[in-house]
Amino acid sequence: MTAQDHSSDTPDFEHPDFETDAAPAPTGPTTCGFVALIGAPNAGKSTLINKAVGTKVSIVSRKVQTTRALVRGIALHGSAQIIFVDTPGIFAPKRRLDRAMVSKAWSGAGDADVAALLVDARKGEDEETLAIIAGLANMRGPKVLILNKIDTVEAETLLALAASLNKSGMFTDTFMISALKGHGVKRVVERLADMMAPGPWLYPEDQVTDAPIRSLASEITREKLFERLHDELPYQSTVETELWKEQPDGSVRIEQTIFVTRDGHKKIVIGEGGKTIKSIGSASRKELMEVTEQTVHLFLFVKVRANWGDDPERYRMMGLDYLD
Repeated sequence: MTAQDHSSDTPDFEHPDFETDAAPAPTGPTTCGFVALIGAPNAGKSTLINKAVGTKVSIVSRKVQTTRALVRGIALHGSAQIIFVDTPGIFAPKRRLDRAMVSKAWSGAGDADVAALLVDARKGEDEETLAIIAGLANMRGPKVLILNKIDTVEAETLLALAASLNKSGMFTDTFMISALKGHGVKRVVERLADMMAPGPWLYPEDQVTDAPIRSLASEITREKLFERLHDELPYQSTVETELWKEQPDGSVRIEQTIFVTRDGHKKIVIGEGGKTIKSIGSASRKELMEVTEQTVHLFLFVKVRANWGDDPERYRMMGLDYLD
């Protein structure tokens, strides 16, 4: 293990599911900084950021490359404000959208005060993780290693993996966690809070993300789309919130369009007699009501846009650069 290692010598499961503590506004000096969560697809970055912040700010699904743009989640610990940046998974890009996502991930890591590499302990030291470590070697600033999903592998395997990954000498700290169950997450937050630099908070104490509500609404429906049609629908599908209208009775009318690339995909999303899209809409509406704390009237439409992955406007809306 490296110096300043704040993990235990063996994985521990004694901590209950982690929930953030309510942090009162500090009366003394404050600290603040950005922490970029980077890693291969499905390493658990979105799950960790949601757990650290204490509420959902980034969508989660079993489908790889779910996160497409930088998502910021804001956590408080004592006088520290930690701004987590959930980056797209880093992988070998093949298409324009892939290249844009990977480019955004590296830019997020480069701009952060601390880079946190999240590794799926089940996959271990695979080619994707080794490639990311090679890329991190060229970046300045402190870096920490987080081994996730530790409840799925044996202790000896974890210790061997941690020792091997630390041969690079670049990580100041190593943590072993289960983001899904919350084990070890509190330690990560506490240590990252210590690493934040003196300075004012950049966001109000009650703000948990900087994502516009319309964008968050689109992402929530996209999550439900992938949950319902994981193996049937390509991840290129996207959702856009076309209308957000506050109603006189205090409710909100939301109209969203699901864009797919083929007519066959449109039929899959709609389902027989509209059953599938009704199921997606019901699940999304339920979560949107929890997020907005108001009655939601959600209307979903499905359209075919064969080349949306080559439309610069779509990239701008997702916060991605349109790369050649």
